[in-house]
Amino acid sequence: MSQQEVNVLSPDLSMHMESRAVPEPGVHEVLVAVKSVGICGSDIHYWSHGRIGPYVVESDLVLGHEASGEVVGLGSMVSKLKVGDRVALEPGVPCGDFSGCVQCREGRYNLCPEVRFFATPPIDGAFAQFVTLPEDFAHVLPSSMTFDEGALMEPLSVGVWAARKSSIDASSRVLIAGCGPVGLLTAMVARASGAMSVVLFDINGNRRKAAAALGFVAVDPSDLGNGSVAPDVFIDCSGNESAISTGIAVIAPAGTVVLVGMAPHSIVGLPVDQIQGKELWVTGTFRYANTYPTAISLVERGLIDVASVVSAHYPLVDAEAALAHSQSHPADLKVIVTIS
Repeated sequence: MSQQEVNVLSPDLSMHMESRAVPEPGVHEVLVAVKSVGICGSDIHYWSHGRIGPYVVESDLVLGHEASGEVVGLGSMVSKLKVGDRVALEPGVPCGDFSGCVQCREGRYNLCPEVRFFATPPIDGAFAQFVTLPEDFAHVLPSSMTFDEGALMEPLSVGVWAARKSSIDASSRVLIAGCGPVGLLTAMVARASGAMSVVLFDINGNRRKAAAALGFVAVDPSDLGNGSVAPDVFIDCSGNESAISTGIAVIAPAGTVVLVGMAPHSIVGLPVDQIQGKELWVTGTFRYANTYPTAISLVERGLIDVASVVSAHYPLVDAEAALAHSQSHPADLKVIVTIS
C-alpha cells in the first residue's frame, strides 16, 4: 500500500480526511499500522484553541499521541522487533546525542530540548493508518493486552512518572486532585505501589462517582481535612490553582507535592508561606522517561485495569466527533479512535 488515509486538523481548526503517502521507515525505525489512539486533553485543546503555550497550529497537523498498533515494516538496521509485533508507541523521541545532549546522556530524555513529540506542532501524530517510529520507542505488548490497553500506556506512563517522583511506598498516604483519566490512572499506580491510602478530590460529582466505581475514595474539596490523617503525598492532576492550594493546605509537614496537570496559564500562584512553613518538597513533571516497561508490566500482571477508563470508540473518519464527545458526555472518561 503506497497511500494511506489521515485525519488532519487545519489552521482554521476544521478537520478533514486526506490521502498521503505511507512513510518509509528509517534504518532504525519500524513502520506501524495504527490500531487504537486515545483522545487526550491536549488534542481537544489544539482542536478547540489552536495552540498550547508556544505550540501553535500554523499548518495542517495530524493529532493523536496515545497510540498502539502492529509492526508491518522494518528499517534495514532494526534488530529488536519483527513484523507482526503488537506495540505501544512512545510518542516522544529525543535527539539521542549522548555526547552533546546532557539530558539524553543523564537519562532525562523527556527533557531533551530537541524532543519530537507526536501531535505537537509541527510534528504529526497518530490519527493515521501508518506511522514510523524508532524501534526503541515501540514497546512490545504481551498477547494478553488489547490495542486499546496498549494506547493507554501513554497516559498510564504519566501516572507511573508521578508515582516515581513522589517516591510512593507502603507508608504513603496519597491525595490526588482531579478524577479525570490521568488522575484515575495515577491513583491506580499509587494503589499498585502499595500506598497505605489513596484519596481523590474533584468538584465534579460525576467524576467522583467514576472514581468510586473504581474502588477509590473520592470527595468534594470542601470535605478535605475534616479530622482525617494528613496525606504526605499530594499529586495535582487538574492544573487548577484552587485545587493546588487546597492540596498544599492539607498535606502534612515535610510532604511531597507533584504537579502533573497543565494549568491554563503559564503562571499559577502557590501558597509560599505553607510551602516554607511545612518544608514541603514541590516538583513538576514533564511527560515521563523509561516508564513504558513498567506500565505494560502493571497491566500484564493484573495490577491495573486501564480498560476500565474507556468510555467510547469512534472510527478514524469520525475523529472530530471523538474530540467533541466530552461536550455531550461530560461524565465519560477516555475516548478511543479505532483505525483499520
